[in-house]
Amino acid sequence: MIKYIAKRLLISLMILFLGSLLLFVLVINSGDPLAALRESNDPNRENQMAQMTKRMGLDKSWYERYWDWLSGMLRGNFGVASDGSEVNALVLSAASSTLRMVVLASLLAITIGITMGVLTAVRQYSGFDYAVTMMAFVFFSLPVFWFAVLLKHYAAIEFNNWIAKAQFTPPMLLGIAVFLGLVIAAIVGGPWKRRIITFGVLAVAFAGVMTYFNATTWFRSPVFGLPVYILLVLGVGCLMVVLTSGFGNKGVRNAVAATALVAIVGYGVMRGVLMTNPSYLLLLGLLAVAIGVGVLAGRLLGGFSRRQATFASVVTGILASLAALIDLLLSNWAAYLKLQPRPIPTIGSATANFSTTWWGHNIDLLTHIFLPTMALMLISLASYTRYTRASMLEVLNQDYIRTARSKGISERKVITRHALRNSLIPLATILAFDFAGLIGGAVITERVFGWQGMGAMFASGLAAVDPTRVMAFYAVTGTAAVTMNMLADITYAFLDPRISR
Repeated sequence: MIKYIAKRLLISLMILFLGSLLLFVLVINSGDPLAALRESNDPNRENQMAQMTKRMGLDKSWYERYWDWLSGMLRGNFGVASDGSEVNALVLSAASSTLRMVVLASLLAITIGITMGVLTAVRQYSGFDYAVTMMAFVFFSLPVFWFAVLLKHYAAIEFNNWIAKAQFTPPMLLGIAVFLGLVIAAIVGGPWKRRIITFGVLAVAFAGVMTYFNATTWFRSPVFGLPVYILLVLGVGCLMVVLTSGFGNKGVRNAVAATALVAIVGYGVMRGVLMTNPSYLLLLGLLAVAIGVGVLAGRLLGGFSRRQATFASVVTGILASLAALIDLLLSNWAAYLKLQPRPIPTIGSATANFSTTWWGHNIDLLTHIFLPTMALMLISLASYTRYTRASMLEVLNQDYIRTARSKGISERKVITRHALRNSLIPLATILAFDFAGLIGGAVITERVFGWQGMGAMFASGLAAVDPTRVMAFYAVTGTAAVTMNMLADITYAFLDPRISR
C-alpha cells in the first residue's frame, strides 16, 4: 500500500509539473503584456515599459521566467503581478472566497444528492423517481451562467421584493402547500389510499403553518427558540436510531438519548453567551465537545453495538450543533434586516464597510455566498443523484441483498446497513472529478456574481498576459483538483486491495 501511495503521489506531482509548464508557455505566448503601453501617449511611457519588462522578466527566455516562477512558488512566493501588486496577498483573499464557495457547494451536493439518489432507487419507477430524474437532467443540462442569472432575478430580486412584507398570497400559499404535500407523499409511498391521506394531511398542515407565518410575519423576525430546538434534537435522535438499528436496540437508543439530552441542556446554558459574546473558537470548541460527548456516550452506553451507537451519537451531536447555529442566526435576522432591507445581494462576496455585530457580519457572508453556492450546487446535485441511484439499483440486485432479505432482515437494515455502504464505493471517483468541475464552474459563477475570487484573478491575469496571476490560480486550484483525484485513488485502494497490486 505504501508503494502504491508513493507511486500515486509521484504521478500527481508529475501531472502538476507538466500542466504548469504547458500553461505557462501558453499564457506568455497569448499576447503582448506591453501592448497597452506601446499605444500610450504618456511621456513616461518608455520608463513604464522598462519597469514592467524588469518586473515581469520579459528580457529573459521563457524557461528562465518559468524557473523563476517555479522556484519562487516552491518557496511560498508567487511573485509580483504586472500591475505591481503582491500575488501572495491576492491569492490569500481570492482562495478563501472561492474555496469557501466550492467546498460548501460540494458538501450540500453530496449530502442532498446521495439522499435523493437512495430515495429514487428505493422508489424505482414511481412518480417521485420520474420527477427527480427529470429535474436532475434539467439541472445537469442548464448552462451555469444562465442558471446564475435566473437565480439573481428570482432568488434575489423577487425575494427581496417579497420580504418587505413577507406575506404569502392565497394562490402562493395553496400552490406551495399542494406541492410539498405531493412531494412528501411520493417519498413515503405505499398504497394509493395512504398516499392520498398523507397528501391531504400534509397539505392542510403546510397551509396552516404558512398562515401562521403570515400572521406573525415570521420571515422578518424568525426564531426557533428552545422549545422548537428540543423538538428538532429529539426528532434528529429518533431518525438516527431508526436509520442505524431501530428502537429495539437498547444500547444505541440510550447513547443517542444521552447525547440529545446533553445537547439540549448545553444549548440552554450557553445560548445567552453565544448571543452576546460569540467567536469562531467558541463555536468550534462546542462542536468538538458535542462530538466528544457522542463518542463517549456510544462507548459507554452502546453495549454490543458500540460502533453503531457511536456513529449515531456523533451524528446526533453534529446535527444538534447545526440546529443551534441556525437558531442563533435566525435570532439575529431581524436586526440584520433593519440594516439591509434587501438582504439577498446579487454581487460581491461581502458588503464593504458594513458596521454591525459579529452575527450580522456572518449573516452578511452567508447571504452573499447563497446564490453562487446554489448555482454550483444544483448543477452538481444532478450527477450525485443519478450516480447514486444507478449504483444503488445495481447493489440491490446482488445475491447477498436477496440473501439478507430471505433471512428476514428488515428492509430498513437492508437499505442502510448493506446496500448503501457498498453503493457509495463508486462515488469516490465522482467526488474527485466533480470537485475539479466545480472549481472550473466557479470561474464563470464568480464572473456573474462579481466575486473577487480565484476566477476573477485568473481572468484578469489572462487579459493582462500576466503569468504570475494565472499560475497562482493553477497552483491553488490545480493542486486541489489533483489532490482530490489522488485521495480518490487511495480510497479505492483501501476499499479494494486488488487495485494497489
